[in-house]
Amino acid sequence: MGGILALISLLLLLFIAMEMARTSAERENKSSSAGLFWSTAKEEGDLVHKAGPADDSSAPGDVVDGGFSSLDGMLQWAIGHSDSAKLKETAQDVQRLSPSELKQRQLEIKELMEKLKMPSDAQLMQIALDDLNNSSLSLDDRLRALQELLILVEPIDNAHDLCKLGGLAVIIRELNHPDPDIRKLSAWILGKASQNSPYVQKQILELGALAKLMKMVKSSSTEESTKAFYAVSALIRNNVAGQQLFYAEAGDKMLQDILSNPSVDIRLRRKAVFLVGDLAECQLENIDKAEMPFFSNHFFLKSVVDLTASIDLDLQEKALAAIKNLLQLRTTEAMVFKDFCRLDDALERMKKQLEDLMLEEYYREYATDVENLRKEVKHIFHEKLGKVITVPT
Repeated sequence: MGGILALISLLLLLFIAMEMARTSAERENKSSSAGLFWSTAKEEGDLVHKAGPADDSSAPGDVVDGGFSSLDGMLQWAIGHSDSAKLKETAQDVQRLSPSELKQRQLEIKELMEKLKMPSDAQLMQIALDDLNNSSLSLDDRLRALQELLILVEPIDNAHDLCKLGGLAVIIRELNHPDPDIRKLSAWILGKASQNSPYVQKQILELGALAKLMKMVKSSSTEESTKAFYAVSALIRNNVAGQQLFYAEAGDKMLQDILSNPSVDIRLRRKAVFLVGDLAECQLENIDKAEMPFFSNHFFLKSVVDLTASIDLDLQEKALAAIKNLLQLRTTEAMVFKDFCRLDDALERMKKQLEDLMLEEYYREYATDVENLRKEVKHIFHEKLGKVITVPT
């Protein structure tokens, strides 16, 4: 409690000093006395009014990002959360200070404000990076530094600042750490930083992180593999150069292995088929670019179609969405979908399953949405076959 009162006292002193500086010339004209004067009747009343019920709030308007945007904001908060009698007593004590004492208190307040100043996000990231560069740092502190970066890097401006600070190379280095949690967090940070940022994607790709992340996808640790896959997806999404590098690193084989292996964690399979759909969509948006060869690979396409038989409804829906995009590519062949992938049979099987789900109220809305998607896929498929069929509604 004593510390709070001391802070309030110092803030009040600065406030008073500012007021006296503003009105000092006026006072000299009205009085021959060289002493200091403060009209407590008026100004204390103003202070008490500001602390009244109408302004009772848990946070002042000047609080920004966990701190105060100005001294006045901090002062108003301090006044609003203080006892008015104590404020009056402090104000009376101030009247007895000499100019030199008041100046000394102002210096103390300046030092205090420097200590209270909140560091910027960039400064916090630099502190975390400095910790990671400390080879003697404990494992717990290393994890803590990465967790802080994971939060800080989410805004795109912060992600760009991380690049400027040289932080990407530090994080990529941590991908080689022997502890799986360190590797997992490092991959997660890279994924977050590169989301929707071609600038960050380019930086990470140039640092050679993609191949390492793709290797981590094969980790025996499910958490590590899913976070590494998340980073891979974020790096190549809407990035043609990244996708070409992904293919050069046998990314198509990595995807096919995940999609065709039912023992792989379901979360990873969902992410994989979602990426397939996303890559196909990106290809459709860049029609002037050559299509990736694996899009027309028979076995790859079959591994996607086969997911429609999964017992996981979310995986089925994501597979259906991917098939929709794949069917619209120039290099995919309708007859491959028909004869090799047996897409007709898969769509009919899904239709029966969805009809059963519609009988249950809990699944009805979801099943209806997926059925509409299934009908759309069937129409695109038969249109590609050259046998346009009107889909019944």
